Amino acid sequence: MEQKIIQQGAEAVITQKGDHIIKDRIKKSYRINELDEKLRKQRTKREKSLLERASKIINAPRPYESKELTKFEIPYIKGKKLSEHLDKLKNSKEICNKIGESIANLHNENIIHGDLTTSNMIVDKKNNVWFIDFGLGYISKRIEDKAVDLHLIKQALEAKHYEKWKEYWSDIESGYKKSKNHKETLERLKKVES
Repeated sequence: MEQKIIQQGAEAVITQKGDHIIKDRIKKSYRINELDEKLRKQRTKREKSLLERASKIINAPRPYESKELTKFEIPYIKGKKLSEHLDKLKNSKEICNKIGESIANLHNENIIHGDLTTSNMIVDKKNNVWFIDFGLGYISKRIEDKAVDLHLIKQALEAKHYEKWKEYWSDIESGYKKSKNHKETLERLKKVES
């Protein structure tokens, strides 16, 4: 089956093969081989683990079983990248509310996404919002880390959806109230911003 590259970043090459997506962390020629191999294995293992945990509580693609150490496969999510479609959606209020709820669910399990932008979210035909790319994610109980996660999505909205970002943020904030520590986290967000 033919593979096509759908994204190439500094860290990895993302290819599509039928209804699978393969994320392959690329070798860095400027790093010592042993160190490069170790880092690629660690980061792949961490991201796979986060995806497995996240997929049990929100819409996130669950990685397939594999013995590969520097790459993994996940199901292809049919849908539209939210960054390109949020402004066109009639139900953006509902979508943003779902985003807030999903972030709350992640934070309730101490999962920090680390790169919350609408580019890392896909909306499918049933209006489910899927979170992808946990490459910068980690586990943390710290309110500060959760506030920084929220700061990222707020900044991303302001940059990419500048005409309606305030409405979007308000709806995300509303959905985020499902977080056990939402008051504390939103308070800390104000400090992070200042």
